Parts: sequence; C-alpha cells; structure tokens
Amino acid sequence: MREETERQILDAAEVVFAEAGFGGATMQAIADACGLPKANLHYYFASKEKLYRQVVERIFMVWLEAADSFETEAAPEVALRRYIARKMQLSREHRYGSKVWASEVMHGAPIVQDYLETTLRTWTETRIAVIRRWIDAGAIRPVDPRWLLYMIWATTQHYADFAHQIEVLNHGALSDAQWADATDTVCGIILRGIGLTGGCADR
Repeated sequence: MREETERQILDAAEVVFAEAGFGGATMQAIADACGLPKANLHYYFASKEKLYRQVVERIFMVWLEAADSFETEAAPEVALRRYIARKMQLSREHRYGSKVWASEVMHGAPIVQDYLETTLRTWTETRIAVIRRWIDAGAIRPVDPRWLLYMIWATTQHYADFAHQIEVLNHGALSDAQWADATDTVCGIILRGIGLTGGCADR
C-alpha cells in the first residue's frame, strides 16, 4: 500500500512540476492532484525539494533502463534501433517526466547535478566507446559519437517536451499509427545518416 501511495504521489507531482515548474508548484497543489490531505503528503515526502528530486530521479532511472536496449555487444543497427524505439516510447509514456527533466537541466541542474557528473557521464562515455569501435570496424560512417547521442536525445525527447505543439499542429494527439510512423521515420533518418539502412520497423 505504501508503494502504491508513493507512486500516486509521484505521478501527480510529475504533472504539477511539469506544468508549474519547481518554483510555481506547491505541496498543496500536489496533494490536491493526488487526492490526499497535505499532512499525508508530508508524511511520505518531508519537503517539496525531496519530492521533486524523487520525481527527477525516477525519470532518470527510466531513461537508464531504456539505455539497456543499447546493447554494447549488439550490431549497430540492432542496438540503435532498439534504443531509438525505446526512447520514442518513453516520450509517449512519460511526457511530463521528460518535461521536468528538461526544465531541471535548462536551469543548470541545481537538484541533480550529481547525476549528470556521475551516472550519466559514465553511461555516455561507455556508449561513446562502443560507437567508436563501430567506426573503427567500418560498420558505420565516421561521426562524432557525442553528436550522434545528442541528436537521438534531442529528437526523441522533442515528442515529450513539445507534445502540445505537436498536438496542435497534428489537430490532436498522435494515434498509434502516427507514433509508429514517427518512430520509424526518426530511426530511418538517423540510421541512414551513419550509413545504415531501414527504420525501427520493417515497411
């Protein structure tokens, strides 16, 4: 029961922080969003900062789990297809968490700078090494691995961080078919750009 209540609080806080920012969000607004008395909210999370950090940590861990699809021993087209497809899926399922993360980083990461300097940096360096091995083996076109990773992050997370803009231009939320097509398009453009073929799904 405790785990379920914490999940409900984190889900509600994710939306409130995404819409109001850390400064504009209040514990009362979060309590109202999850249907709990404010006192109960403080029982689980003593302060707004601790709750915010937990929200940011959660999306960060979700992204790290997605990074497991970037298998370091897989062929480049397999590893990158899986990673891009998973990142697109997460932008659909965790749009508010992605917005919270984007806002945090744009403000200089005051709460999670330690994650950037340790866990994310370590993961990035290991993937850079993998991409360089692919390049050395002639498996993909020579590119700077950092720019490739940044492009994947920017493109996939755009579908979460700018979801409202996409929905306005699309005259509504993307359908399952549109999400599949968008994912395949992103995959295809990125993979062809480094000398590979195909998208995330066979056409």
